Amino acid sequence: MIYRNRRLVISGDLNARGTLFGGQCMKWVDEEAAIYVICQLGVTNIVTKLISEINFISPAHLGDVVEIGMTTTAVGRTSITVECDVRNKMTGQTIVKIEKMVFVCVDSDGHPTPHNKILVDGEVTDRNTE
Repeated sequence: MIYRNRRLVISGDLNARGTLFGGQCMKWVDEEAAIYVICQLGVTNIVTKLISEINFISPAHLGDVVEIGMTTTAVGRTSITVECDVRNKMTGQTIVKIEKMVFVCVDSDGHPTPHNKILVDGEVTDRNTE
């Protein structure tokens, strides 16, 4: 799992119970996943296709530092699939787990288009190098 993004939970991120609002967390996750995928594929023309079950495991509180981690699990002809883990930086406790987020590379009309990448030994690489 690669953790590249950290967020400080501030008062505007809290729900009525005083813990991190799930919608805010998912906004952070979708944005971070998109950035991760853009960096993996080297293209910006991607869209979120699918987010599997979102498992809220433990709460985050005011002042907590959370980190968002991504791992590439599959690369298709036009798609890339990542797994996501949100954890408390200080305790290491998992806050949210998402096993599958699928992004699709699209053309200017929004139709799926090949990205010419493959997954080799856990690394995304150009299809032409194999």
